[in-house]
Formats: sequence, structure tokens, C-alpha cells
Amino acid sequence: MNNKIKIGVLGYGTVGSGFIEIIEKNKDKNYIEVYKILVNNKEKHINREHFDIVTDDVDEVFKGDIDILVEVMGNLNPTFEYIKRALNNGIHVVTANKDLMAEYGYELTEIAIRNNVSLKFEASVAGGIPIIKSIIESLGGNRINSINAILNGTTNFILSKMYEENLSYDVALKQAQELGFAEANPDSDVLGYDAARKLAILSTLAYDKQIYWKDAYLEGITEIDEKDIEYAKQLECKIKLIGQSKYENDKVSAFVRPVLLGKDNILARIDNEFNIVVVNGDSVGEVSFVGKGAGSLATGSAVYSDVIDIIDNRISNVESFTKEKMNIKQIVREKCGALLRFKNYNRKDILKVIEDCLIDYKVLSDDEDELVILVNANSEYEINNSLCLIKDKGYCEKYNKLLKIV
Repeated sequence: MNNKIKIGVLGYGTVGSGFIEIIEKNKDKNYIEVYKILVNNKEKHINREHFDIVTDDVDEVFKGDIDILVEVMGNLNPTFEYIKRALNNGIHVVTANKDLMAEYGYELTEIAIRNNVSLKFEASVAGGIPIIKSIIESLGGNRINSINAILNGTTNFILSKMYEENLSYDVALKQAQELGFAEANPDSDVLGYDAARKLAILSTLAYDKQIYWKDAYLEGITEIDEKDIEYAKQLECKIKLIGQSKYENDKVSAFVRPVLLGKDNILARIDNEFNIVVVNGDSVGEVSFVGKGAGSLATGSAVYSDVIDIIDNRISNVESFTKEKMNIKQIVREKCGALLRFKNYNRKDILKVIEDCLIDYKVLSDDEDELVILVNANSEYEINNSLCLIKDKGYCEKYNKLLKIV
């Protein structure tokens, strides 16, 4: 690559603005020319500093014989077609799009390899935390055994506010939206889709197997209420939306779900919009990465890092996305606990089933509203089997289960 690096940017929102700002701050180190910035509505940007290179015509971006295409516009369409076009034209691509990589990583990686160009996506997971490069490069000599992570700042913020300030879910969500941590339609975050996509990307790289995000067990935080928070405090636990994957005996298990964590667990200490990724390798042991999971400059920093890698000829493609797709186990197979809440219940019969099926239990509440029990079991299978038996026998009208892990 010559000294003058010409870049096309797709998107000029939060991340795009942060990326451009970082280029400006570092222009004495690397000569990068931002040739064009693609936006949906050009007139909205009329008062911005770089309006002279803003366009709403994608063909103008590709006319400039660019070296690198930076995609920070999000969504699957038409983004997928734009990136394919770049790769097929021999243009390196940097993307912050976790939806795209989780859904089409296989196809895009194959195209990049075929055209001998690089596809980089550090900013697609955990914002400014350099977790992808760490897994690929720094931990390359390890067999990764597991990943435990908080990968969504929106849900972590909501759960933190519910816990620390005794807010209801709805009030905490509204506060997150007012502060810009949650979208007007927060479904991707609060239903767990965002975290599941990120976990699938990390797991694909860590285990060198193709992991599809929809195959993981998926449960969001929309059913967490003030009572759950109350019982968590009683148990000296916190509730966090956790993404976990494990690789054992050529099998992968994965889930994204709210879980009870003891306060000594490192993940329990990460609050508000921060993310954490804990990776366990056979040689290095457990290593943790903590930082801002989103934001203009944090995510823009990750995008900029990928661009510099390409400029410095650190061109690599991750073939993990092209490997055979793995079947995913969704149930926790080791010892675990659960907070069980029963409505319209038969106390005697429920306790008899639990005594027969599980290791031990503790009744936390027993009143006319609900029966609340903390149970311990050898695996989640045992918990689920006892709940199925209770439901099938008609011993309760409704139950809620909140997993507790070590």
C-alpha cells in the first residue's frame, strides 16, 4: 500500500463521528485521506465540518479507487451488498457491524480470502475493548475453554439501576433511553439478541468452529421485576445478563440469559454501561477485559485500530467463520442453582418433587402471592425435569426460573 491511504466511510453517526475525530487527532502519525462519507440524508449534515465529502450516493464512494472501506452504518441491508462489492473489488473492509458478522461472517470471510483482502471487525464486539485481536493473536497459543461475558451495556445499565436505585424495569429502561444507552425500540438489547450475536462471534474465533447466534439458549431481561431484585439482595447476589460459552469434548454449550451471580464473582462487579469479557485458556488461565462497550470514541478507537493494522500490512483473515457449523448445547450441565417462583401453587406437592429430584433447597417466601425457593442441582437438566413434573401434575399455575451460577 502507498503512503496515501484513501478511505471510504459508510455512516456518519455516533461511531462514524468518533472514528473521523480520531483520524483528525492522529493525522501527524498516519496520512489517511477520507475520500467520501456515505449518509442516508445529506442535508442533515450540512453544518458539519466534513460536509464537502458527504454523499448519499454509494457509487461516489467506490469511484475514488479507495484502499479501505470502513462500515459504521449498521443494519444488514443494504450494508451486506456494499461490503460484498468492496471485497469483490479488492478493497479491504473494516466493519463495526456485529449483526452482519453474526449473520453473514461465513460468506464475507470466504469472499475476502478469495480476493486476498482483509476483513476486520474489532469494533463489532464490546466497543473499545480489544477482545477480538486478543483472542486471535495474544491468546493464539491457547485452547480456549470458556467465555463468560457481559456484552450489552444497555441491559447492564438497566439491571444496575434496578438494583442500586430500586427502579422498576420500565423506569430504568426509560432512563437508559433518555441517556442514549437504549434505542427507541430496545428489543435487540433487552431480548438478548445483541449479546447473543457478540457471543457467537467471540465463540467462533475462540473455538475455531462456526457458532450461529440463534442456536444458543436465549432469554432477555424483560421479565426481571422488583421481586427478583429483592431476592437477589437477600441472597447477596446480583442479576446480570450473561453470555457464556464453553468448549468441552468437541462440544460447545452457549447461552445468553439473566443469571444470579454471587457478589464475589468478577462479573457481578461490572455495572452500568460497562462490558467485561472473561476468557479461560488452557495455558494462560483466566484473563479479563473490561471497558466501555459502546460510545463514539471507544468504538471509533477499535475501528481506527483495524485501519492501522491494514495500513501496516498486518492483513489477516479469520477462517473460523468458514469452518463446519457446530450444534450447540443450551443447558448448563454442571452444578448450578435456581431461584424458582411459583404462582397459585400446591406447597406440599411442589416441595415433595423438589426433595426427590434435587440436591437441596431453601424456601425464601411462602405467602398467598407466591412460593419462592432457592434450589441446588447437579445440572440444569435436573431443575428443568422437576419443573416439568410440577407443571404436568398441575401443582402450580405458573412458575419463573432464574438460574444461579458460581
